[in-house]
Amino acid sequence: MTAVPRISGLSVATDATAFSFLPPAPARGRWPISFSAIENLVVSIDVAAVVLTGLMIDLIGPARGSVSGLGETVGLAILASALLVLTLKMRGLYKPTELLALRNQTWALAGAWVWALGVLLVAFGALGAGRAMGSTIALLLVCGFATLVGLRAGAARLLRKGLSGRKFAGRNVALVTDQTSFPGDGAASTLALLGFEVTAIFVLPPPGADHGFRKHLAARLIDHARSSGIQEIAIQTEPNRWSELRPLVSDLRVLPFPITFVPIGASAEIFRRPTRDVGAAICFELQRGPLSFSERVAKRTLDVVGASFALLVLSPLLAAVAIAIKLDSPGPVLFRQQRCGFNGRPFAIRKFRTMSVLEDGLKIVQAQEFDRRITRVGRWLRRTSIDELPQLIDVLEGTMSLVGPRPNALAHDTEFDRTVRKYAFRRRVKPGLTGWAQIHGCRGATPSTESIERRVEYDLRYIDDWSLRLELAILLQTPIELLRGRNAF
Repeated sequence: MTAVPRISGLSVATDATAFSFLPPAPARGRWPISFSAIENLVVSIDVAAVVLTGLMIDLIGPARGSVSGLGETVGLAILASALLVLTLKMRGLYKPTELLALRNQTWALAGAWVWALGVLLVAFGALGAGRAMGSTIALLLVCGFATLVGLRAGAARLLRKGLSGRKFAGRNVALVTDQTSFPGDGAASTLALLGFEVTAIFVLPPPGADHGFRKHLAARLIDHARSSGIQEIAIQTEPNRWSELRPLVSDLRVLPFPITFVPIGASAEIFRRPTRDVGAAICFELQRGPLSFSERVAKRTLDVVGASFALLVLSPLLAAVAIAIKLDSPGPVLFRQQRCGFNGRPFAIRKFRTMSVLEDGLKIVQAQEFDRRITRVGRWLRRTSIDELPQLIDVLEGTMSLVGPRPNALAHDTEFDRTVRKYAFRRRVKPGLTGWAQIHGCRGATPSTESIERRVEYDLRYIDDWSLRLELAILLQTPIELLRGRNAF
């Protein structure tokens, strides 16, 4: 028999006549929680922590333990926790792999927590109770953030311990694969992060193997399944071997548990595409078509309502910025520049003037970090992206949307069209005030082809994966990204 490679104590057989397995961890050594329940558990802990923090504030804060104050504080904490969980949930930050990244979690918590309490402060202000609730919100901001970060640090530590010690009560799986060697712990680690415990590995026969080899493999799998504690079988190979796998899967139907196919290789990419039913056939969507009528109505309604509300709330800020620009340097308050919009149609975008020049032509020099053309007020406006707020009017006019690929000047569009193959694909939707690329730090200048290609990839992913949920997630994430201030100048 050929040598057997090792994977952290897990032996992999190189033929169907033998296999090795690592027994699952003893039940008494495991924690009474499954890997799949981690996300809901952390959500519950966040809500409980915020509400308990609100109760503690009631004992030491402005309400000083009064019954009416207790109700207000607890109610505020419940609303704040709901907004916090919604924001983090929509960004996928409760997934175990995300919980392990403590630094990213801290930044995300800071932004989401400030956002949640900021929304509540504005809401109470509109109701005339902003001053009364201001001190309570300030205490909840500081104490709640400290509590949440401390819990996240503990969660990350326990999660690492649970994964490394195989403590979670996950499903035991037998892996059937045609990969006879693995980089490190690749197969076992990937399945472990999905909540599985690989307890046995069988190697598929090479393509074209005789019928008896496959029957023997099926018999060995069935015998092992009935004499061990496995709860599922995962078959990992390239999709083009399906004709050989069909008889194997048919033989395994006698087993009373799930059998999962894990496609690998170049052709596996197609399985990540959305599917559509066309008659009796299942088709994979290689490029998403235009939004349906109901989707367009939903997106436009969100644009009109969101832009109108933002203009109403931000009108004092917009007026103050206009006055500051006039006092700081000569020139108009608003700057209009030709941009490329939906389906390649040009339109004039609105921005607060931030430079001493008004460039709009075939040659435009992008702003740099220490650009002398930027005015004193303009530097602050660009860093906070307040210079983009007049585009809310463009959203109401219908030339832009709240969310979409950021439009570039016509001169840059021509250049990018030549250097980036998929750049023109961004024009299948309206340009946006913010976008999927921007909340991932793609802001500021694009000095290299790689930088614009990265933005294009994010923009195309947004277009292909569009949903109202994704739209709302980007809008919720935008204020958090503005607070981080990455690549803004």
